[in-house]
Amino acid sequence: MHEQLLLILGLLLLVMMLVMLAQRIKIAYPIFLVLAGLGISFIPGVPVLKLDPEIIFLIFLPPLLYEAAWYTSWNDFWKWKRPISLLAFGLVFLTSLVVAYTSQMLIPGFTLALGFLLGGIVSPPDAVAATTVLKGLKVPKRTLAILEGESLINDASSLIVFRFALAAVMTGAFSMHEATGQFFLVAGMGIVIGIAGAHIFYAIHRFLPTTPAIDAAITVITPYILFLSAEHFHFSGVMAVVSGGLFMSFRAHEIFKTGTTRINMTGVWNTLIFVMNALVFVLIGLELPDIINGLGKISLMEGIKYGLIISLIVIAVRLLWIYPVAHIPRWLSEKARRDPSPGWKNPLIIGWAGMRGVVSLATALSIPVMMNSQAEFPMRNLIIFITFVVIFVTLVFQGLTLPLVIRLTKIEEIDPILPSHEQQAGIQMRLDKLAVQKLDKEYNELVSSNSLLKNFKKALETDIQLHQNHLSSLEMCTNRRNDMEEYHNVMLNIFALQRKELFRMKREKRFSEDEIRKAESQLDLNELKITGNKHL
Repeated sequence: MHEQLLLILGLLLLVMMLVMLAQRIKIAYPIFLVLAGLGISFIPGVPVLKLDPEIIFLIFLPPLLYEAAWYTSWNDFWKWKRPISLLAFGLVFLTSLVVAYTSQMLIPGFTLALGFLLGGIVSPPDAVAATTVLKGLKVPKRTLAILEGESLINDASSLIVFRFALAAVMTGAFSMHEATGQFFLVAGMGIVIGIAGAHIFYAIHRFLPTTPAIDAAITVITPYILFLSAEHFHFSGVMAVVSGGLFMSFRAHEIFKTGTTRINMTGVWNTLIFVMNALVFVLIGLELPDIINGLGKISLMEGIKYGLIISLIVIAVRLLWIYPVAHIPRWLSEKARRDPSPGWKNPLIIGWAGMRGVVSLATALSIPVMMNSQAEFPMRNLIIFITFVVIFVTLVFQGLTLPLVIRLTKIEEIDPILPSHEQQAGIQMRLDKLAVQKLDKEYNELVSSNSLLKNFKKALETDIQLHQNHLSSLEMCTNRRNDMEEYHNVMLNIFALQRKELFRMKREKRFSEDEIRKAESQLDLNELKITGNKHL
């Protein structure tokens, strides 16, 4: 027990060190961790980590899917629902179909059911890998919205394909008519269970005397309970988690009313998802030697050949599918023509960003080792090995070249979008005006007699004027792009100086540490307005 605990802690520490090294050499950490995991597998004496595949699937999938649903922008999702649906459903089923028939013809002894199983595993791109690679690059908001929306739905659709293919392999029987009916039943009832369970957790958060720590803990528990509840009745746990996450996200403003709760919950989830995403890439490296040894009659070179061919297929199918999806609806629908044309650059970036990652790894590892007490699952290690090759090729090759493709295409924003700083100023000005109207309408007498309220109203009026001046200055300096960058650099330098001053105050012991921490938190929030979530 102590040795296993030490191994897990050492692995976590190794993952953190590798991520820091990836940041130092400026490589997206999913790419670097795949390379590191491969390198670790060749070190003599490295222990082979034996993991229960069902545990892997249960531990990693529910929170990853729930977090993706939670941070989905409903406005963007609904606006780009057509391309998202065509990618998340059409492309997943097409990729699964092409991979199934290709692998059946390519690999001796590979059945069509095993082909669909492999297709369901490698068909969904990974949003974490794509957004990590795209971080810091100038990419249109439409591109990011479509990639994130696609990853939310395609996880569900691909895992349902995987589930039916797995059942076909285990039972040896498959009926397309029956599978289609079961597909809608399993997915639909999964959604029902997810929404019903989300209502229960909504009531717990809103009507019981929870604390920020309890709220954060319950949000971590929620996806697991939704997943297990649906799976208990043999429905889609994936759809339950996604639908429940979307419902809870939509009602978040009603149940998480304090800033402390939201900040605490954000910190918990950022840490949890980061650790899971980072850990799962290294785990496959530690299992790789055992997977290679289990290839049996298939040589390593044959396995690599199959993996490279499947990798080329999934890349080619995505690129061939993305352009019709982007342009044919515009020919058929006048409503679709109202939005600016995506041209050829935007589809190219979306097509090239189809990197496979965490969901594919966890799904592949969830294949049972035994079909029953006597028979091993056919081709399990080969499927996992091919999945690893596909992830390795798409992450490393496409991931490393994606920034180059973006720079060469010189892609620019294609939809009219206000700059972030201008939006923040406009939002805050509206909130301040609402507060002043409330004070004038309902608390006018109190404002005149209460000096604290009077000062608060004056501060609001001053802030409104400052925001108005700021917006006016933004309009005047639109031709000087460097102005905003210079302003941000100066503000960040000032925040850094103020943070050092707070440290000196802490050493002087003139002020309480609680108050200094509050000031530090405010500085963090001010800095976050400029940097966004770059450093999270």
